[in-house]
Amino acid sequence: MQEEITLPVLDITRFIPQQPPIVMVDELHKSDGVTTVTKFLVKADGLFVEENQLKEPGLIENIAQTAAAGTGYQFVKQEQPIPVGFIGAIKHLQIFQLPEAGDIITTQVTVLDTVLDITLIKGEIQLHNTIIASCEMKIVLKK
Repeated sequence: MQEEITLPVLDITRFIPQQPPIVMVDELHKSDGVTTVTKFLVKADGLFVEENQLKEPGLIENIAQTAAAGTGYQFVKQEQPIPVGFIGAIKHLQIFQLPEAGDIITTQVTVLDTVLDITLIKGEIQLHNTIIASCEMKIVLKK
């Protein structure tokens, strides 16, 4: 029997392969198969936090994990095992601002195209309704 899952999901670690301390998403707010939205509280002692700021690798990982959360959520709804994905390529990376410890960032990932096991996504991270980072990623699912 399929379990009912309601959004927002306040602990999304069941939808992503990553586990602490590398978890870079906290809450899943939307996942409809095309668009996924997550929130993340930047913690002072978090991985990728230096000098009180979440550094660039953390922002990239946040976008990738938002994509993973959306995929995982859709697979769980269909009662299928969650696949592991890998970043295949990153293009058009723009980082305008680094969030600080205590900030809550909102990340939106939109699926642009899927061919076989490769998905092209666009990711945007917002802080206080301002885009602070964006990129396109190719994500390869391992079967």
